[in-house]
Amino acid sequence: MRNEKLRDLSFFLFPMVFMVVLFYIIPLVLTVYISFTGMRNWNVDRYLHQVVGFYNYERLFHMFRYDPTFKAVLLTTVVFVGITLIINVLGGLGLALATFFMREKPASAFRLLWLLPRMSPIAVYSLVWYYFFHGSSIGTLNSILMKLGIINQPIPWGQIIPWGAWSVIIFVNGLVGVSFGMIVFTSALNQIPKELVIAARVDGASAWEISRRILLPLMKWHFLYVLTWQFLSLLTTYPHLFLLVEWDLVDRDYGTTLALYVFNTAFGRGEQDQGLAAAAAVVLSILGIIGGLITLKVLQFEKMIKRPRGDL
Repeated sequence: MRNEKLRDLSFFLFPMVFMVVLFYIIPLVLTVYISFTGMRNWNVDRYLHQVVGFYNYERLFHMFRYDPTFKAVLLTTVVFVGITLIINVLGGLGLALATFFMREKPASAFRLLWLLPRMSPIAVYSLVWYYFFHGSSIGTLNSILMKLGIINQPIPWGQIIPWGAWSVIIFVNGLVGVSFGMIVFTSALNQIPKELVIAARVDGASAWEISRRILLPLMKWHFLYVLTWQFLSLLTTYPHLFLLVEWDLVDRDYGTTLALYVFNTAFGRGEQDQGLAAAAAVVLSILGIIGGLITLKVLQFEKMIKRPRGDL
């Protein structure tokens, strides 16, 4: 009987294990290997077997110490991930709680409104904010402020370093990320028995008291999932940033995160340095693993997965 259960379990797990190995483990192994080679311009025949040891990592360390451009990339990564993560998680949680206490029709319309950025193609969505934050008089924000008499001449918002560039990329990406948290938290709230909320209402509890004492404690798993997923996602995201930087909306140094730096180094214009890009990608992966483990530790993941004591 036990062997049959294990066989059935293996049957259902095999497709997922196969996909993980094919799309995650093998690319990771290849990336680590390439980071120890002198691969350039995708010249596989010449560089794939040219092992240079830790040379690419030494270059990264040297850039970390002496290259102001690379320091700006690392600082932008920390600021972008940290602030956008807070906006995405708390913003999604706030939207979910706000719509939970609304009537169903207006709540559904409000959620749909916040889902529009996520449903829009990346190029279209980025183009909207390109014209909104454009540094000339054609920019929507500049046009509004000039008509109101607040400013006399256009302001290049994305070229104000560092906070102007950071504000634009955080705003554009945060608006998309909030909707993800809203979906997950709304799903969690819909699974909570309505009787608990009704009983609290009868006892005179306010929406804030219901949220703090009933809803939030029952959403620990979902909060852990959203926080961890959003952290790893923000650490490796670059599509919106790539377009905003390529269109010169934001400053290239303070609009580039480490993920975008990896992409530009491997696939960008001019000489492409895959060895250096792979080394940076390995460092980025290590940071993601460490950050994910810290998140799980702080939110007491081990305690949540323990078998409960007593009968429930």
